[in-house]
Amino acid sequence: MNYKDAGVNIDEGNKLVEMIKPIAKKTLTDNVLEGIGGFAALFEIKNYKNPVIVSSTDGVGTKLKIAFMMDKHDTVGIDLVAMCVNDIIVTGAKPLFFLDYFATGKLKSEVAVEVIKGIAEGCKIAGCALIGGETAELPGFYKEGEYDLAGFCVGIVEKEELIDTKSIKEGDAIIGLASSGIHSNGYSLVRKVFFEKNNFSVKDFIPELGMNLGDALLTPTKIYVKSIEALKELKIKGMAHITGGGFIDNIPRILRKSIAAKINKGSWKIPTIFNLIQRLGDIEEREMYRTFNMGIGMVVIVDPSDVDKALEKLNGIGEKAYVIGEIVESEGGVIL
Repeated sequence: MNYKDAGVNIDEGNKLVEMIKPIAKKTLTDNVLEGIGGFAALFEIKNYKNPVIVSSTDGVGTKLKIAFMMDKHDTVGIDLVAMCVNDIIVTGAKPLFFLDYFATGKLKSEVAVEVIKGIAEGCKIAGCALIGGETAELPGFYKEGEYDLAGFCVGIVEKEELIDTKSIKEGDAIIGLASSGIHSNGYSLVRKVFFEKNNFSVKDFIPELGMNLGDALLTPTKIYVKSIEALKELKIKGMAHITGGGFIDNIPRILRKSIAAKINKGSWKIPTIFNLIQRLGDIEEREMYRTFNMGIGMVVIVDPSDVDKALEKLNGIGEKAYVIGEIVESEGGVIL
């Protein structure tokens, strides 16, 4: 008996590593001293006086179930990168490098390499290097044809350039940056609404969406790195990545207890997919705003005098941005 008889194919793993190397190489920067294939990756820090290292780790959640149902694996890697880098940039940092963890019951290189292609694409969009990762073949641990993904990103920022949310005050403007769709949160509810309660298939064409349901649900999470870079000349007082917990739980994470975010519903167009979920699932409005991004994937808080400049810069790079509310005196939280 050997390891392969037990369900772990070392040769398949080595084959995947060789397939990954040229994909990852396209993401590397001059700072990478050692990338894929070694025991550890090496990254050189240059041109920083007082650097602060910023880190984030995340996954894609049950959105992966949609990828399995569709047998489409080239976009969930973008989601993985987005979930990590969008958390990093709210501190004022820029992402430097990324590592992934891919685990499955039986390794199929042709599937895994599609996932890695998505991760590499996400890294290119975010301007960070894919410098390493782990592929775990775990017989008996996952259902056949399924896998799990996790990612880890490291960024950097000069200490004096960290976003100081203590400066947020009454009257400050809340700018919302449009999402690309559901992003990567709320999929347990999404699957329950569409597939359990209403018996949809991922192949069903949805006229309101203009596409098949599966394609709509797999739309990759938007990466906001370039959008936030466009605002560097302005004083950003705070940012919130609208992920799990939606508006209700995420925006208060950057607010003092004496102020609140007053959101003006109707100041942006809520994408059709959310209206569909709410109607088919008979979901209360506040629950929608606590579960989903509702069409706003990133919130930026600035002084009212900077609003026009911010919108001009964002619109100039093709970003859809809206003034969606303001900071008011209150006992914390979000006012809808």
